[in-house]
Amino acid sequence: MKKILSIAAAVLFACFSLAAQNDKADNIIGKYSSVQGEDGYKVNFFKAADGTYTAQIYWLANPYNKDGSISYDTKNPDKSLRNTPSDRIVLIKGLKYNAEKKRWDGAKIYDPQRGIKVNVDCHFEGAKSLKLHATVLGIGETVTWTRIAE
Repeated sequence: MKKILSIAAAVLFACFSLAAQNDKADNIIGKYSSVQGEDGYKVNFFKAADGTYTAQIYWLANPYNKDGSISYDTKNPDKSLRNTPSDRIVLIKGLKYNAEKKRWDGAKIYDPQRGIKVNVDCHFEGAKSLKLHATVLGIGETVTWTRIAE
């Protein structure tokens, strides 16, 4: 009987630990705003069907070209995505929570202004500031996305 109770307790502990980790991992889900250069934008982080996290632009301060036409993702190295409107670009796909390091990593972030993908890791600095650190060949750049309520 003691053995059964010990096994049951271990299973319950494992389930609660996994649930707590998933709760922390899901903290990234939400809407954020930021500015790159003069371009303001808003991003939605959501959980994908495979359990990873995706960040997609859903609003741009100016989604139009100088001639008034809709701006598209023309610099995307994947030619099949060049017809994506700039206010619908997926910036991060496949991001995973790293419980040991208390951050999200294991993915690349797409920079539509340069048309490149680079490694990214994310962590919160305060309740509303998500720091994204992108690196390529050891050179890094950090941007901050601010959580917003909509």
